[in-house]
Amino acid sequence: MKLYSGKIPAVAEELVRSLSEAQDIEVSSREEAKLDVEAVLKEYLRMDRELTDRAKDVMEQKGLGYGQFSKVKRSLAEERDFGIGDEATGWIANQVLETFMHSPHVEEVFADDPTLRRKTRDILKKYMAVDDELDEEVRRRIKNLAEGTQTWEIEYQKVMGEMKRKHGLE
Repeated sequence: MKLYSGKIPAVAEELVRSLSEAQDIEVSSREEAKLDVEAVLKEYLRMDRELTDRAKDVMEQKGLGYGQFSKVKRSLAEERDFGIGDEATGWIANQVLETFMHSPHVEEVFADDPTLRRKTRDILKKYMAVDDELDEEVRRRIKNLAEGTQTWEIEYQKVMGEMKRKHGLE
């Protein structure tokens, strides 16, 4: 699962709208509350990029192969108490809840924390599962090629790039 910067406004809009309409939160300004959520999501992407760069640096310093990348990145994320992979939605949901508690644009929080976390995670998963959907669509389009071949890899990257542009993800 991956959060795309192009989807941040839509995620924030749906999150604030759905929680407001369900009367889980009361906001003084929906637009300002949306900007608060966008700030959390942008900070998540910034920290994820920072961890990715740091992991690459560590791998280079230690002479590790690329196969160790996810292990190194996960280790760095744990040091910073940062959620990546499947834990990303939980980390983001916690940050959004904290923002709601401290935001001057959120007048009142009526729902309990587990309810808000669940609803927030559900919305995040919907938008972050785009990668899986794109992968399925790309594989359907290049099903005539043998997977694992160099031709397949090249065509996969080409079609994935086209699909991301088409859906506004780049």
